Amino acid sequence: MFIDEVKIRVKAGDGGNGCLAFRREKFVPKGGPSGGDGGRGGDVTLVANQHYNTLLHFRYNPEHRAERGRHGEGSQRTGKEGASVELPVPVGTVVYDLETGALIHDFTQHGERFVVAKGGRGGRGNMNFAKPWHQAPTEHEPGFPGEERSFRLELKLLADVGLVGYPNAGKSTLIARISAARPKIADYPFTTLEPNLGVVSADDGQTFVVADIPGLIEGAHEGAGLGIRFLRHVERTRLLIHLVDVSEHTGRKPVDDFKVVMKELEGFSEELISKPMIVVATKLDVAQDSKRVDSLRRMAKRRQLPFYSISAVTGQGIPELIRAMAAIVKKPAEAEL
Repeated sequence: MFIDEVKIRVKAGDGGNGCLAFRREKFVPKGGPSGGDGGRGGDVTLVANQHYNTLLHFRYNPEHRAERGRHGEGSQRTGKEGASVELPVPVGTVVYDLETGALIHDFTQHGERFVVAKGGRGGRGNMNFAKPWHQAPTEHEPGFPGEERSFRLELKLLADVGLVGYPNAGKSTLIARISAARPKIADYPFTTLEPNLGVVSADDGQTFVVADIPGLIEGAHEGAGLGIRFLRHVERTRLLIHLVDVSEHTGRKPVDDFKVVMKELEGFSEELISKPMIVVATKLDVAQDSKRVDSLRRMAKRRQLPFYSISAVTGQGIPELIRAMAAIVKKPAEAEL
């Protein structure tokens, strides 16, 4: 099961209490205060892990607590620190404060760590309050509470290329053709219910990651179909591949399909439509009317967008498309601005 958004609550460990004690050994003539400090509470830390690709492990276990610190003891012994808790999250996870909505942290690298709740400091024992004029103090502090916070975790997959288009436009077939990904493929809409990732190898040995997300229909930004909740997974991409079915069985004009999807992308984020984009006419193996392909090609030319026509089933046009994708992906990010 693919889960890309969860709410969690974390509680760091409280600090241990300081100790009230006095030395009373037989051969220590003056004795004195000997209460030790309480131990520090454990932290709660999120750690990015490349071996995780979903937030499912938080779905049924949303609350996490670190251990509290042990209390101080006599003979000036400090209490043991509480054990910290480390929670693995997928690379690409974004952490938001649940109450304010503020962005807390964005995990982009494997092994990246971020403390989301700090443990409380241990209280001071009475040995800390001894003064020349106050030699038998009874003051001691309770431990300080650890932080308790609620967060919303949102996963945005890290991919170089994002595939967008109408349902059944051939996105899953394409990613299965050019990579080792094996998404569900069937002749009905919304066969893709969750994003799929595939690694593509170009002719020069370069590799890049392609993300296939569920298809968009008119009104998706208002919740129609599967809505636009999966579009966050192409927000980080360098390149969008806009697939348009040019076969006759859709009953729609290819140009109209393109405009509908562009409108939904804009409704989600204007940054998406400003990304580099390649328009791809798909299903040439079953397209009978060349005018449908030509109309889409002219529209892409007017918008100054690269255009390719392919058949993911027969392989027609696939090598040229991969080379075009690789050429854009390997450009320095500054060159695209």
